[in-house]
Amino acid sequence: MRGTKVAPVVNRVRDEFDRLFDRMLATPLLAEPFQPVAFPMVGEYATEWNPALDYFETEKELIIRLDLPGVHKENIDLKLVGEVLTITGHREEAKEYRAGTALWKEREVGKFVRTIRLPFPVEQKKVEAVYQDGILTVTLPKTAVAIPEKILIK
Repeated sequence: MRGTKVAPVVNRVRDEFDRLFDRMLATPLLAEPFQPVAFPMVGEYATEWNPALDYFETEKELIIRLDLPGVHKENIDLKLVGEVLTITGHREEAKEYRAGTALWKEREVGKFVRTIRLPFPVEQKKVEAVYQDGILTVTLPKTAVAIPEKILIK
């Protein structure tokens, strides 16, 4: 399979169309498990950019990874309320750019919010978050009820 790199503006337009359709077709109460909650963000949940996010399930846990290069660890906040995980933070503009005139600018700065409805209950006391090399990895262990157990047939 051959990959094609597209201009950043194409990705931004695609993201805007995705958000538009998400807002029309889903509400926070009807969103599917594993889907980021899609509704217009206002107030403290307003966002200026969305970091790339991957998540996958193993037998015992859910693992979420966000690309956050240039974001300081102190600028990231995680909240888990029931089965909804909200990751917020902000990336500041580099100081050397503030003094001059930008000739070309693609790096996004400002506040971000990612909200994910978890598909199963997790052990809230055992949730771990590690930030290394610009990647935030959140590990959410399943509760004993959520771990499938094979039943032997006699």
